[in-house]
Amino acid sequence: MGTAPPGGSVKAGKMPEGEKTRQCKQEERRQQKEEEREGLIEFYGSYQELFQFFCSNTTIHGAIRLVCSKKNKMKTAFWLTFPAVTLCTLNPYRYSAIRKKLDELDQITHQTLLDLYDYNMSLARSDWSTLSTQKRSSRSLLHHVQRHPLRRQKRDNLVNLPENSPSVDKNDWKIGFVLCSENNKDCFHQAYSSGVDAVREWYSFHYINILAQMPDAKALDESDFENFIYACRFNEATCDKANYTHFHHPLYGNCYTFNDNSSSLWTSSLPGINNGLSLVVRTEQNDFIPLLSTVTGARVMVHDQNEPAFMDDGGFNVRPGIETSISMRKEMTVRLGGSYSDCTEDGSDVPVQNLYSSRYTEQVCIRSCFQLNMVERCGCAYYFYPLPDRAEYCDYTKHVAWGYCYYKLLAEFKADVLGCFHKCRKPCKMTEYQLSAGYSRWPSAVSEDWVFYMLSQQNKYNITSKRNGVAKVNIFFEEWNYKTNGESPAFTVVTLLSQLGNQWSLWFGSSVLSVMELAELILDFIAITFILALRWFRSRQQLSPPGPPPNSHNNSAFQDEAPGLSPPHHFTVKAVVTMLPSYNSLELRGLSRDGDMGHE
Repeated sequence: MGTAPPGGSVKAGKMPEGEKTRQCKQEERRQQKEEEREGLIEFYGSYQELFQFFCSNTTIHGAIRLVCSKKNKMKTAFWLTFPAVTLCTLNPYRYSAIRKKLDELDQITHQTLLDLYDYNMSLARSDWSTLSTQKRSSRSLLHHVQRHPLRRQKRDNLVNLPENSPSVDKNDWKIGFVLCSENNKDCFHQAYSSGVDAVREWYSFHYINILAQMPDAKALDESDFENFIYACRFNEATCDKANYTHFHHPLYGNCYTFNDNSSSLWTSSLPGINNGLSLVVRTEQNDFIPLLSTVTGARVMVHDQNEPAFMDDGGFNVRPGIETSISMRKEMTVRLGGSYSDCTEDGSDVPVQNLYSSRYTEQVCIRSCFQLNMVERCGCAYYFYPLPDRAEYCDYTKHVAWGYCYYKLLAEFKADVLGCFHKCRKPCKMTEYQLSAGYSRWPSAVSEDWVFYMLSQQNKYNITSKRNGVAKVNIFFEEWNYKTNGESPAFTVVTLLSQLGNQWSLWFGSSVLSVMELAELILDFIAITFILALRWFRSRQQLSPPGPPPNSHNNSAFQDEAPGLSPPHHFTVKAVVTMLPSYNSLELRGLSRDGDMGHE
């Protein structure tokens, strides 16, 4: 074993030539990759690196939360606020507090139909005799019903037919009820071409009076949510009582508004039927009022959270035994106010008091306007609309002729004599939902047995007519975006200047510099005119003779005797021009005088 030379190292052996070549090639490839990486140092290796660099260095703080957060679901979804959905039973409920009066009204109506149409609604004579006994004990309702009787009337004759008159051809008469003023001096016949509409309107008129006699009728809460809503799911989650509010409508019955709580509004992450509201409702008419509601099913309305549910305007019916799928598109309208249109921002500049506990809408204003006119003209408020301060609802036990006043006022309202449609302006910002519906049979023939069995076990669903007793409703967003309709001025100051510039360039072939040159020319012209006018004014002052100085003597009498004496220079020039004829006459006199003297 030898000793290593100073400063050297001990080598185990000589490296083979092939191994050295392989290592050299690896080193060359490594250096080539580093060079390529150095050459692409200005770019990013992937989109992820690009967005990571953007999120780390951007000044847009919202982008960090919406896009750059790995745990935030907003990076894969755009949340749309789900609107409020109101669902009504479509049949007014027969309150237990007014059941006796409603039963009496039903029996009176049955007898009226028997007298007018000879139609017996399973009302036996024995039942009517029982009612006659009840009338003697309580004649209040019958008395007011007799004041507003349901009668026939010929189309071309205003005279009412006697009650025992023979039947006439259906094309020759109308049916309606008589309304008179308080002193019975003025009466008119509220007639309808359809007997069904007349009976329903007449029954509704008396039904409203019964409700108005109950001071707490609107506060009665006899709703049974589980008995009407069999199933409720939103975005694949089960609904609970915290997701809806209840109110009673005189004609549409018990109504439930979903997603009306502003503190915890529903949001939809995706469009489609599985990401919306799905309801299974009961459409069976049980203990309802058949003379007041002639349809079966349910009524649905989609509206904004800050708007009341006007079911008679924006709602539509759901058919029993049918699955109704409603797709909606959100549309926002933004109008220009100020000098561009008469829209209102919040209704504060509209001369109508808002009686609803909601934001301003055109329908809210119109109904408030009618109710305020109703209180002013008739002395009471209409039961369907909110009650103003220090007012009470109309009831013919207190306001005998309120029906006469109401129908007169309603005719003026529709003809815009009250001016409600003129006073109530459109809001500058409003949200609408465009709906489109599709229908299919539900449940299907092959699945209805087990579906109804499950409903009977879980919801005690045991009616005989299975298919006519239930319906399914699906409400969802059709698109993953919403549409905004905005207004912009047709001509602004910039547009006006641009149009003027275009026309000027077209007709005169000039530009902005040319206009500046023309403006400079006009300014120079004005300046020169001012200078010339000033010079002319000063020259006129110099040519005008100065007035005689004070305490000076007038020597004009000595001018003829002393022609050799001349005034100052400027006066001499003037004398040559103006007094030359006088000097010529003196010279002629002198010559003639000398001539005469020579001759002598």
